[in-house]
Amino acid sequence: MPLALLALAIGAFGIGTTEFVIMGVLPQVAGEFGVSIPAAGWLVSGYALGVLIGAPILTVLGTKVSRKKMLLFLMGVFIVGNALSAAAPAFGVMLIGRIVASFAHGAFFGIGSVVAASLVAPAKKASAISLMFMGLTVANIVGVPGGTYVGQVFGWRVTFGIVALLGVVGLLGVAALVPEQGKPEAANIRTEFAAFRNVQVWLAMAMTVLGYGGVFAAITYIAPMMTDVAGYSAGGVTWLLVLFGIGMFLGNLLGGKFADKALMPMLFVTLAALSGTLLLFTATAHSQVLAAITLPVIGALGFATVPPLQKWILDQASAAPTLASAANIGAFNLGNALAAWLGGVVIAAGFGYTSPNWVGALLAATALLLSFLAAFLDRRTRAAAAAPATEHAEPVTAQH
Repeated sequence: MPLALLALAIGAFGIGTTEFVIMGVLPQVAGEFGVSIPAAGWLVSGYALGVLIGAPILTVLGTKVSRKKMLLFLMGVFIVGNALSAAAPAFGVMLIGRIVASFAHGAFFGIGSVVAASLVAPAKKASAISLMFMGLTVANIVGVPGGTYVGQVFGWRVTFGIVALLGVVGLLGVAALVPEQGKPEAANIRTEFAAFRNVQVWLAMAMTVLGYGGVFAAITYIAPMMTDVAGYSAGGVTWLLVLFGIGMFLGNLLGGKFADKALMPMLFVTLAALSGTLLLFTATAHSQVLAAITLPVIGALGFATVPPLQKWILDQASAAPTLASAANIGAFNLGNALAAWLGGVVIAAGFGYTSPNWVGALLAATALLLSFLAAFLDRRTRAAAAAPATEHAEPVTAQH
């Protein structure tokens, strides 16, 4: 594999770390700025909303310059945002830093996927893209727990300073290793937006919002949930995040494997199991052993939905997938924002730190209902398309 893929994977690792590490240091950040845990949850919601807005805008703007220059620009934005978070004198400034960093997220993965695929032979394109995304997955096994540990021992500002340095490494790697490919062909924006006339595209994004949101309703507040309810020390949260990351890694692999064979059945099973497991987590969160078992299962089930949902929206928007794909990356993060906000609402209402698990279960169950609707509409569309062909064939049969 080309070394340029390593540079892209490093960038993905940094982005994955900064997105998720905030959950491990949320109590420390809230304590330093003197805000409540639900209020600090806006650092998750704000980042997610930034991705939602930035992904389609920067993906479209990225067609005006070469892909390499756009990747360098995005890594620069990422560095500035994390440096601002590390040095923030007030909560509002840190929130701005999180939003600035988030603008690089969606476009980096969208443009980076195109670059990764262009670096290898056609038969290896999927492997090249998965290698870049492996940086995001590994971030949840190494980067997030490591960043959480550093934040608890040396302070959360050091964590975000290190993440900014990871961005510098990624930028230098892109500059040195990614070949200049010239300016991409101008996209037909009208054609790209036409994909959103398909109700299936909206259903797919809604499933993404709700399914992924189900996971984040619980995980956003995992630090206070595990320390105040399960009885773990702050240091124990680090190892719980490792378990969650391992679950994500395995779920992503299995989801990709089985989605190729039976996409909708895979979604049905994972969303139903995710809803049930989140509901169960309300009880298992009170036990250190059971919580440690449940967390990787949530990670696996949550991320097993990613490949089928991503493939489904690409299939439904096959004529103009670029903007729809970027929008779906935004949809994942809208799920994060919605879940973090709803989880904060139920905690602030006095229902306790396990109450976001009920919210997550409800979100995942709603995604399951939408997947049934999407499958029904897809079958009806296929049947309608096949009917004229069958009717046309009948006279031919009669003539023999």
